[in-house]
Amino acid sequence: MTEEIKRFLDPSGGAGEDDTSLRPLSLGEFVGQDKLKEKLSIFIQAARQRGESLDHCLFYGPPGLGKTTLASIIAREMGGQLRVTTGPALEKTGDLAAILSNLEPNDVLFIDEIHRLPSNVEEILYPGMEDFSLHIIVGKGPLANNICLTLPKFTLVGATTRLGLLTSPLRARFGIVEQLSLYDETELAGIVARGAKVLGITLQKEAAVEIARRSRGTPRVALRLLRRVRDVSEVRGNGPVDGAVAITALEMLGLDSNGLDEGDRRILRIIVDLFDGGPVGLSTLGAALNEEVQTIEDIYEPYLIQKGFLERTPRGRKATRNAWLYLGKTPPAEKMEQWQLQFSEEE
Repeated sequence: MTEEIKRFLDPSGGAGEDDTSLRPLSLGEFVGQDKLKEKLSIFIQAARQRGESLDHCLFYGPPGLGKTTLASIIAREMGGQLRVTTGPALEKTGDLAAILSNLEPNDVLFIDEIHRLPSNVEEILYPGMEDFSLHIIVGKGPLANNICLTLPKFTLVGATTRLGLLTSPLRARFGIVEQLSLYDETELAGIVARGAKVLGITLQKEAAVEIARRSRGTPRVALRLLRRVRDVSEVRGNGPVDGAVAITALEMLGLDSNGLDEGDRRILRIIVDLFDGGPVGLSTLGAALNEEVQTIEDIYEPYLIQKGFLERTPRGRKATRNAWLYLGKTPPAEKMEQWQLQFSEEE
């Protein structure tokens, strides 16, 4: 087992500001995702009572919500070790075969970005998930021989941000399929407070709330902002990190009270100023921004839609009334009439 995985599993190791030191070590310490935690707790307890490995799990949702952390918690709860890899890293069937053949009972194999597994590697995974067996073809042509190796009972935990890109055969082989949702401000404030304690930061409540408010519903972002607030506090602050220091640091990073950064504002300005609020096609928007379409779709759009600043339509992306007001601009009269008609129809 690599040193990286050892640090990931060892609660006494990696203390300080390593990412692993901020990860909760049990479901009880894991903040948020309450319904998911309740179900996982039952599934884990039932598997342990039967003396079996936990059924294979597939977690999907936006990045930074705790999919890797849940995999490490499952490994600890099941008394096994965590083996970490990613879909793009498994280029050949031999790569996956080497990992599977070195697993021990109750180990957890975590594959991040599992939707990016090559098809030939995915096919090797099927018998491993269903029958805990590994089929290896030795030799070529008429001398080829199929060798079947028995694998220990393990749990595969897959993580993906794009569930629709998984093939149906692979998705059907997971017994536990759960979605992770964005966190609310109260949950994020709790995560920030816990992170501050681990990092040895004296953080006042209003500072934790400010960080949570601008964290886009994502714990990973919240903890990243916490470190940057700490940096500003150490250089320019005096004493505990209060709300004023937190606001100064966050505004220095270009984050406003809505959690929008310069990239978000640039998208809204392009749609409003260049395309009169839209609709505008995603490829056209990408060209205007000089940005990859997938980056816009995966990184920026979900939060802008969640905040009510952007709308997806069959004809393209449109800026909402809230976006015009946020930018301090007055919508054209025809758009005001459209919105008023839309509101009257909804009522």
